[in-house]
Amino acid sequence: MKVIVADDYEIMSKEAAKIVAAEVRKKPDSVFALPTGGTPFGLYGELIRMHKEEGLDFSRVSTFNLDEYIGLPDGHESSYRLYMYERFFNHVNVNRDQIYVPRGLAEDPEEEAATYEWAIKRAGGIDLAVLGIGRNGHIGFNEPKTEFGSLTRPIYLAKRTIEANARFFEGDPEAVPRQAISMGIRTIMNARKIILVASGPEKSHAVNQTVHGPVTEMVPSSVLQLHPDCTLFLDRDASCELKPSPNGFIPGPGIRSMVY
Repeated sequence: MKVIVADDYEIMSKEAAKIVAAEVRKKPDSVFALPTGGTPFGLYGELIRMHKEEGLDFSRVSTFNLDEYIGLPDGHESSYRLYMYERFFNHVNVNRDQIYVPRGLAEDPEEEAATYEWAIKRAGGIDLAVLGIGRNGHIGFNEPKTEFGSLTRPIYLAKRTIEANARFFEGDPEAVPRQAISMGIRTIMNARKIILVASGPEKSHAVNQTVHGPVTEMVPSSVLQLHPDCTLFLDRDASCELKPSPNGFIPGPGIRSMVY
């Protein structure tokens, strides 16, 4: 596992965006798994800048969202589909036919999840999964105790996750849906490359458990220790609980790179 620690959120976001851009340039028809939440704002902003100013071409890319709330229509102000269009898709040239987000109003969420998993396989699998992380170590909406062999499926959200996401529902935890469709741990781990972005001191404990803790289903993100090509991009606050790297670090302009 490689860990990139940046001096601040802006540098962290730009460094993570470089990995996504490099994948697009190397393989124009790349398949991505993409996150929502507050942390990716900067990453998406930098990718939009690269598209507009450097000609980064997303026209052949396919994207699969990590998750979506069950019960929210596509146009709901807190749906992840709307988030992705407002934060990213409306500003780049992604082919709309190659954008995949679970349908929150699907009549049968189990069937929707199975269809979504099949669509990922039909696309050739995920080349690069971009992840955020929850305070309890969840990735996607895979909460503690999720089986590492899990595939895309409907899940129930943990109380802590509901409370954390209330900020996207005018601060009202009661307005947050209790269920979502999420890529599973196995689905994510099947990605050929994974990057994770985390910022702020509230994520530092989960980051520490991800890097240094035992690999356990109680901390879903800890499974990333087993992936052959995984990089964490952190600001200094998110990295504050990490131990010094036994393999040292490589200094850069506002960053340091550590290998665990």
